[in-house]
Amino acid sequence: MKSLLDIHVALSTPADLDAWEDLAEAASDRLNDLLFMLYDRSPEDIPVETLEHQIQKVWDVWLEDQHLLDIDTQDLSDWVDHLMATWDDANSFEPD
Repeated sequence: MKSLLDIHVALSTPADLDAWEDLAEAASDRLNDLLFMLYDRSPEDIPVETLEHQIQKVWDVWLEDQHLLDIDTQDLSDWVDHLMATWDDANSFEPD
């Protein structure tokens, strides 16, 4: 159940994105936009573990992606929709 997960715990801070140097705050805001999109669009009955893995995938893909600040909001929205539509727990999450 999505309500069991506090999305605010998963949000980034500029310190998390120190590789972005002077753009860390903007990058953090953009990453958080992605995380909120994912959370808001997730069904209420999504298993917590699945949502956690999807959140981790957002972090893994976008943390240092050079396009994070260049891509428009609609394309980010489409990326989230694609992630959700193609998610398969068995194949979509590969822990480090």
